[in-house]
Amino acid sequence: MRNRTFICVISILALIESAYGAENGTKNGEWRTYGGDLSNTRYAPLDQINANNFNDLELAWSFDTAAFGPTPEYNFQSTPLMVDGVIYTTAGSRRAVVALDAATGELLWMHRENEGERAAASPRRLSGRGLAYWSDEDESRIIYITQGYRLISLDAATGRLISDFAENGVADLKLEADQEMDLITGSIGLHATPIVTDDVIIVGAAHLGGSQPASRRNEKGYIRGYDVRTGERLWVFHTIPLLNEFGADTWEGNSASYTGNTGVWTQITVDEELGLVYLPVEQPTNDYYGGHRLGDGLFGESVVAVDLYTGERRWHYQLVHHGIWDFDIPSAPVIADIEVDGRQIKALIQPSKQGWLYVFDRLTGEPVWPIEERPVEKSNVPGEISSPTQPFVTWPPPFDVQGVSHDDLIDFTPELRAEAIEIISRYKIGPLFTPPVVSRWEGPLATLMMPSTVGGANWAGGSFDPETNMFYIQSSTAVSPLGLVPGGDQSDMDWIRGMITDPTLGGPPDNGRQVPTVQGLPITKPPYGRITAFDMNSGNIVWQVPHGETPDEILNHPALQDIDIPRTGRPGRGGVLTTSTLLISGEHGFATTPYGKGAMLRAYDKSNGNEVGAVFMPAPQTGAPMTYMLDGKQYVVLAVSGTSDRRYMNIQTSVEENYSGKLLAYTLPTRN
Repeated sequence: MRNRTFICVISILALIESAYGAENGTKNGEWRTYGGDLSNTRYAPLDQINANNFNDLELAWSFDTAAFGPTPEYNFQSTPLMVDGVIYTTAGSRRAVVALDAATGELLWMHRENEGERAAASPRRLSGRGLAYWSDEDESRIIYITQGYRLISLDAATGRLISDFAENGVADLKLEADQEMDLITGSIGLHATPIVTDDVIIVGAAHLGGSQPASRRNEKGYIRGYDVRTGERLWVFHTIPLLNEFGADTWEGNSASYTGNTGVWTQITVDEELGLVYLPVEQPTNDYYGGHRLGDGLFGESVVAVDLYTGERRWHYQLVHHGIWDFDIPSAPVIADIEVDGRQIKALIQPSKQGWLYVFDRLTGEPVWPIEERPVEKSNVPGEISSPTQPFVTWPPPFDVQGVSHDDLIDFTPELRAEAIEIISRYKIGPLFTPPVVSRWEGPLATLMMPSTVGGANWAGGSFDPETNMFYIQSSTAVSPLGLVPGGDQSDMDWIRGMITDPTLGGPPDNGRQVPTVQGLPITKPPYGRITAFDMNSGNIVWQVPHGETPDEILNHPALQDIDIPRTGRPGRGGVLTTSTLLISGEHGFATTPYGKGAMLRAYDKSNGNEVGAVFMPAPQTGAPMTYMLDGKQYVVLAVSGTSDRRYMNIQTSVEENYSGKLLAYTLPTRN
């Protein structure tokens, strides 16, 4: 079943009659959902903080999460909410929920579930990316998902469990899952936040990374809707179709019965006006070998629109057929109303690891600009039958480098470039969708892929400005090696990710993640991270800038001492925030700044990409930023911690970069 947009026509005519125009952006100075609004625009129409005063920002308060677990959290990814003067967020290595005074950072209440072995066995631990807020005329609730995959409802005022929600405030997501799984060890969880709208909670699913799975069998990432008041399950969408469901014929043999994953591990988007939920579905079990799941494998790596109230599929579009690159959909689709060639379009913008924006009519799933099926190289891995074609976005242009060629290699000096050419001679290189290879010591060791397995874009996604119809995306430019080795005693799969090591040393294959470098430098030329701005009415790139200071290890490298190195940018997954005048994003790695070792929170003129200000942070941004207005003051809040981008660049992480997760709140100084 090749990739067309399949539409369930029931109620489409009724949807067409709905008024044009989504209500995008935050309201009343609050930040009520992970993405600012259900459209995931990450846009706030605030302008108190602007180009003229950004450099004057000072730290209003900070909140340290180190005490909220037995060990500090060095990868704090939350985007907090702010509602009615209160900050709500998850925090700490045990995923506590905390409420803070939004003006001072004072702790108001804390809730934590003690899940013991169940949390320890979870594939998605730490604090996650946040939570959801719901209210009606009588009450307000906080909805979140524990490490052990339980859905929790709390009184927003006190943090106490809502006794009449499910079982005393707790719905076990490992039950009513349309599959059997062990309640302790079942490999399913979630870092992303649930989404709540019109009394429906929508819950995604996530699993362990799929590069070296122990088995071709795994839990399935079905998506479910729950009643926000009672905790009753309302519907389920089978991301791997059951026997007689639509899409079952895209799975050969009985592979649909045992294959797992295909969850939604990132954020989900809702169009309340159309009553549609947009699901960015990940790939099936084993990211790099599909010989045990032949066929296109719907709904893997697809954007799927389902009915908010029933979970019924309305349309879908598969971005990758029979994926073998870990190009699962990494971030929330973004709702945008745009005008293309004089046509008003209710659009859906889906950033991707591939470096493309896929732009659809969100009512029908039809591409706004053509997406072409083009031939791609056939896999020669035994047992693999790769798809002969893949979808190629013809417009907008890619926002990051696609594929690896000699033109992409480091060129600071002729000597470094020559060394890079020699190094990659042992690897397979080629355009986007060049398949993985069986790793051989004599070569190729692996396929070098760019963007890497983390993108391109990743979970923080982009930001849409509904006033200008501009879309902004932060991305990483790095390579990943894709080599395969026999599963052996490690897995019942024929092939898993890995690379052969020197046979004269007699060691086993490594994990296949070792990125080749040139004297410790990235093998590709900079920028290594960038921000790109698109005019979504035309699809044109308006500006693109490197984002992030040049790493000290590059500036201080002995081979580069007589060379003027421009700002290289940094890879990372922190995301961007748009306001009435600014594009704001923090750096994603430590560097030596004029204020000491740390990182900078940078502001750009959103119209042209010129940097207009920067303030110091003690650690890199690791959660997407948000902003709010309270008592006449605008704040910018973001999570920072000691995680490092050096694993993408293969530069050794130093001990000093173990920085416990904190929320930082910046505001302008009070004028007397």
